[in-house]
Amino acid sequence: MIKPDGSLMQMPLSLIQGSPFPNFLIPGLVMLLFLGIYPTLIAYGVWKKPAWHWPNRFNPYKTYHWSWAGSLAEGVVLFVWLTVELIWVEYFILHTIYYVWSGLLILLTLLPAARNYQEIQGDDPI
Repeated sequence: MIKPDGSLMQMPLSLIQGSPFPNFLIPGLVMLLFLGIYPTLIAYGVWKKPAWHWPNRFNPYKTYHWSWAGSLAEGVVLFVWLTVELIWVEYFILHTIYYVWSGLLILLTLLPAARNYQEIQGDDPI
């Protein structure tokens, strides 16, 4: 995002030639928010389980801590981002690595142990 022309990361604009974006600014902003800040917030939520009430407005699974639903959503967001990205740009080996990562994130989130850990008990403050 600092250099939307791609020069800082040595990425030519031809990489996104078939996309609807003239440069890397919007894709960089989307990645910063949904693949940087959002997962950091979710990781903190999974780790500390803070009693924040505002994220529960977006939580469709009220019997689980909001970070559980956020973790599942992050895996899906990453998978969708990669799929859309591959429509417009060339394939790189990193796509495979991130597809595996998104699949692991979804599967690990759905494990019974993860669900049990994030399940809200009667004495939880949320």
